[in-house]
Amino acid sequence: MAEVIPFRGICYNPGKVEAGSVTAPPYDVIGPELLRSLYERSPHNIARVDAGEQLPGDTPEENRYTRASALLREWLGDGVLREDRSPCLYAYEVRYAVEGKRKRLRGVFAMVKLEPFGSGHIYPHECTHAKARDDRLSLLAATGVNTSPIFSSDLNRNSRTSALLDRLSEGGVPPFLEAADADGFLHRLWVIDDPEATAAFQSDLDGRAVFIADGHHRYETALEYQRARKEMPGLPAGQTPVENAPFDYVLMFLANIADGGLTVLPTHRLVRSGPAQKIPECLGEHFETEELPAGSDILKGIKGMKNTFGIYTHGGKCYRAAYDGSNLAGCHPALRELDVVILHEFLINRMMGAPAVAYEMDVRAAIRQVESGCWDAAFFLNPTSINEVMEVALSGQRMPPKSTYFYPKIRTGFVMCRT
Repeated sequence: MAEVIPFRGICYNPGKVEAGSVTAPPYDVIGPELLRSLYERSPHNIARVDAGEQLPGDTPEENRYTRASALLREWLGDGVLREDRSPCLYAYEVRYAVEGKRKRLRGVFAMVKLEPFGSGHIYPHECTHAKARDDRLSLLAATGVNTSPIFSSDLNRNSRTSALLDRLSEGGVPPFLEAADADGFLHRLWVIDDPEATAAFQSDLDGRAVFIADGHHRYETALEYQRARKEMPGLPAGQTPVENAPFDYVLMFLANIADGGLTVLPTHRLVRSGPAQKIPECLGEHFETEELPAGSDILKGIKGMKNTFGIYTHGGKCYRAAYDGSNLAGCHPALRELDVVILHEFLINRMMGAPAVAYEMDVRAAIRQVESGCWDAAFFLNPTSINEVMEVALSGQRMPPKSTYFYPKIRTGFVMCRT
């Protein structure tokens, strides 16, 4: 089983600040414009720590990571942040809407014992980039604090934790922190200091696999940080190593897939491939391509159609391309029929020669970038299902980077912990 334990959480003090002004989206979805907005919102916004700006005069001794460490010490010192005196778990809920439907994502923040991928308890599903890992490692080494939790999930159809979360969210128990985000989604946090509730949560995870939904870079960073800490010079004479040191664990938000609150959205691709009019022709014999009327709703045009993609090129031209399934026989069975693998690895990398690629969630934003000339074409796809994600993870395979977009995002700053 994955080993989970309570911890002494570091939270914003609701008597000092308003949670909506100081929490933020995860660092990897914060662009320059949003970052400026978060900085302006509060001098205590967590983005100043988790997504700090690089300044022209930065040096190895003074940089965004050392500034992040100094800010955390300052905020703890003046009471803007508070650290619980005893280990707790933290329940979290987001009430949100997607495609016109109201949903609720909920789960528990806990410390999860680190283990190498492939050990049988914690499963990744996406490839990662070294640059993002280096950034997170520098921040963790400077601060010694898990500022941004890993978003993970398990599957438990008979969960006692779900009943506990019902009592909190539906029973009128006031949350410790509460905030609405820019989309109007309501985020709430409760502190759980009841040993019986903690034991029930730990029992719920007994024998279950934990799937990383969002935060592969952060998990790999935690493993590297653990390795570095264990290689530090030995203890003074007479002292013995701690069997389970704080750096042997990482902060996770764990949601139960069976609750139905998880949503997976697609991440679309922008490509720079040369003359846009060549894109339909380059699909060749492996795709059946048809041009759609100008102004078509591209996502609607491919919805529910397996291995079928929407394409938008200069001049407002729209296409639908259906893959014939003929050229991925050597691919692992868990991957060969996934839309994102066919699009990214076969169509873009093999058939188009691996052009420059960018990622975009918003269809209209992707179209605007093509129309502006920044990119030659946008490729749109249907989302990967939760079952497909689990199948890939359990088979030991990895999808391309940015294959999934788990929604909604967990707000950074609701709870943190030392490591």
